[in-house]
Amino acid sequence: MSTALQVSQQAGIPALAMSESDLMEVLSNSLYPGAKENSIRMVVGYCRASQLDPMQKPVHIVPMSVSTGQKDNNGWDIKEMRDVIMPGIGLYRTQASRSGECAGVSEPEFGEDVTEILDGVSVTYPRWCKVTVQRLLSNGMIAHYVAKELWKENYATKSSKSEAPNQMWKKRPYAQLAKCAEAQALRKAFPEVGSQPTAEEMEGRELAEKDITPAPTPRQPALLPPYPEDKFSENLDQWKGMVDSGRCTAEDIINKINTRNTLSAQQESILRACDPAKGATYENA
Repeated sequence: MSTALQVSQQAGIPALAMSESDLMEVLSNSLYPGAKENSIRMVVGYCRASQLDPMQKPVHIVPMSVSTGQKDNNGWDIKEMRDVIMPGIGLYRTQASRSGECAGVSEPEFGEDVTEILDGVSVTYPRWCKVTVQRLLSNGMIAHYVAKELWKENYATKSSKSEAPNQMWKKRPYAQLAKCAEAQALRKAFPEVGSQPTAEEMEGRELAEKDITPAPTPRQPALLPPYPEDKFSENLDQWKGMVDSGRCTAEDIINKINTRNTLSAQQESILRACDPAKGATYENA
């Protein structure tokens, strides 16, 4: 028996003690029908790492439009659809309950109704929703953690080019906002449950990803040795003759020398003072 299976059995999660092929078949035919095989494998991996029972569906497979960090020829972000594994609000509720310190969750309180036309679609929604989570502290006192979420800041649009809500937010504007407020309140009261947004909060929204890999440090060019002053004095008359004869210009000589050595500012000034005329490229400096 593998170490992973032994750990799973000790944790009391029968589903994770199953062979992966059997578990995959159960999940694909019951809780995640139609999902990609790799996405279901991610669910299993997530549950193994967090010691969660996949049969309770603690996480969801959420198809999301993800920014790749690249641009097209018109300068627009290039996006692609990916399956992202996200916790459901049920997982937050379960973790808060299992802590033994959750003293209650209030009924959602809604603000005034607002009717607005968004991209040609008439929508009536609550301006805000407030949920309070109570936590029993070690000193016996009960702390209240309040989350107030605005509908306009949370709703998901039906596409990146539309302001109209998607089908779920249009059909259930109150319930969806209530889930967002409750998830935020649970995160505030029980930060140990994690900070990842829930599937209910992110459904239909875009996930912006950025490449945070440090940019490579550009290689500094190797420092060339300075051109020796005695050699400069020795060759100066020869260079003047080459410039006077039109075989090359002073700039040709400077550029050629600077590929192997570094001329000082004074040395370059002396060469330029030779009144160079444009000529053939200097080959033998």
